[in-house]
Amino acid sequence: MNFEALFHRFTEIKVAVIGDIMLDSYWWGHVDRISPEAPVPVVALDKRELRIGGAGNVALNTISLGAPTTILSVIGNDDDGKLLTGLLSQNGIDTGFIITAPNRVTTNKTRIMSRNQQMLRLDCEVATDIDETTENALLHNVEQYFMQHQPNVLIFEDYNKGVLTPKIIQKTIALCKQYNVLTAVDPKKKNFLSFKGVDIFKPNLKEVKEGLNLLLEEVNQSVLEKIHAELANILAHKISLITLSEKGVFYQYGNESKIIPTHVRNIADVSGAGDTVIAVASLVYAATYQIALAADMANIAGGLVCEEVGTAAIQKEKLLKECNILLS
Repeated sequence: MNFEALFHRFTEIKVAVIGDIMLDSYWWGHVDRISPEAPVPVVALDKRELRIGGAGNVALNTISLGAPTTILSVIGNDDDGKLLTGLLSQNGIDTGFIITAPNRVTTNKTRIMSRNQQMLRLDCEVATDIDETTENALLHNVEQYFMQHQPNVLIFEDYNKGVLTPKIIQKTIALCKQYNVLTAVDPKKKNFLSFKGVDIFKPNLKEVKEGLNLLLEEVNQSVLEKIHAELANILAHKISLITLSEKGVFYQYGNESKIIPTHVRNIADVSGAGDTVIAVASLVYAATYQIALAADMANIAGGLVCEEVGTAAIQKEKLLKECNILLS
């Protein structure tokens, strides 16, 4: 594989990401003492940092690899929403199809950090489903985007924050089929079995257990092939791509299946690794239609971002270097 040529091909793949976008706030400090008021550490604040999270981090990964990327989502009419859209725009992500809803708040996850360890997390969010008016407005934006830009791939990124309702999922998949757009999904428990007819279904092992109510004592290729068959019986999807944490990733397409083991890494933080895996796998598959290659490269990329503290997108040059070393 000529990876330089493949990475250049990414610039021709138009990507849409639909789902829950959020602001990741990091408060970095240091701990020298315990509070006299309660048995809790006192964090002396050194700096604050804002990052793009949720479905926005998937978009950040695809744009980092050179793919023109658009976000389709719903935010609140608030300062966090303005900050988030500003960050997305600064990174070259198209925000023109985001809905601002007056009855929502923009999800903000604030992490208190000391010595690269998370001390506390504060979540500001509304996790109920968006209302019918907002649903219709978002679906209108999806169709307008398809008509104007003709994307190659659409990624559903579900964080159970209310943007991906059953209606949004069903009608968007139908539009993707109408416009011949490849579909990939990173599901969560609430809508786990709602993504019928997608091309790539990428849960992690924990989500599979919860979504199918499974109690697994052992995880091997035979067990995972049976899980794929059960998922396919319900979803009628093409490809299962299941992340297995430290054990790697499993993929199956038709009768082709494999467990790809992880590469040895210095793990600092697993936050956002799933975002990177779905972004890289979707982009590579849209460019090549080779699921083995897509799974291999996504496995490498997921490991690389785990070496970073906090939510981080894959670095194009670093991934290219690793692919040339490990896959050539």
